[in-house]
Amino acid sequence: MLMTPRISKVMLTTHITFSVAWIGTVAAFLALAIAGLIGNDQMVRACYIAMEVIAWFVIVPFCLASFLSGLVQALGTHWGLFKHWWTFLKLILTLIATLILLLHMQPISYLGEVASQKMIGYEELRSLRI
Repeated sequence: MLMTPRISKVMLTTHITFSVAWIGTVAAFLALAIAGLIGNDQMVRACYIAMEVIAWFVIVPFCLASFLSGLVQALGTHWGLFKHWWTFLKLILTLIATLILLLHMQPISYLGEVASQKMIGYEELRSLRI
C-alpha cells in the first residue's frame, strides 16, 4: 500500500533529518577522537567518556532511525525497494554501515570504561587509542 503524498513527504523529511543528523554526530565523534589523540590526560579521559555517550545515545539511534525510515520510505512509495537499483544500493550501504557501527561499539565502550577508571594512567590510555 502506497503512502499518501503528505505522509510520503513527512517520511522523506524524517529520513533526511535522521540521515543528516547521523552524519553530524559522526563528525562530532571524529572531533572528539582527534582531541583525544592530541590532548593531555584529562582531555583524553573526557573525550573517551563523551565518545561512548555520544555513540550509544546519539549515533546508534540516528543510525537505526535512518535505516528504518529509509526502509519505510522505500516500501511505502512508488520508488520501491527493488524497482530502482539505487534504492536497494542505499539500503545495502546503510545496512553495512550500521553493522560496522554496532561491531565498533564494543571497543568504544571499552575505551569509555577504561577512561572512567581513575587507576588507569595516561600511558595506558595512549596505548588503547583506536
